[in-house]
Amino acid sequence: MKKIILNLVLFCSLFGAEKVAIIKVSGMTCPLCTMAVKRSLKMTPGVIKAKVLLNTKIATVIFDDTKTTPQKLLHAIEIVGYKGKIKEIKEVK
Repeated sequence: MKKIILNLVLFCSLFGAEKVAIIKVSGMTCPLCTMAVKRSLKMTPGVIKAKVLLNTKIATVIFDDTKTTPQKLLHAIEIVGYKGKIKEIKEVK
């Protein structure tokens, strides 16, 4: 039984992984802006967690790369009226 579970975990890790996207968001000027961006990101299928900071204008998004793409994250930001630029994407450890 342990062998089956281990193989299943290894199989799943090969085909999908959680990733972290660091996105620079321009146009945000107040806390309501960050709330709008965060809400839009969290409504995107595949997004696990989103954090948006006004002082750095950075959105940090943990997402499942089998369910969404960085382009969809940028689109979610654009929908609420802001511009996003991917700074970095890395694997969650």
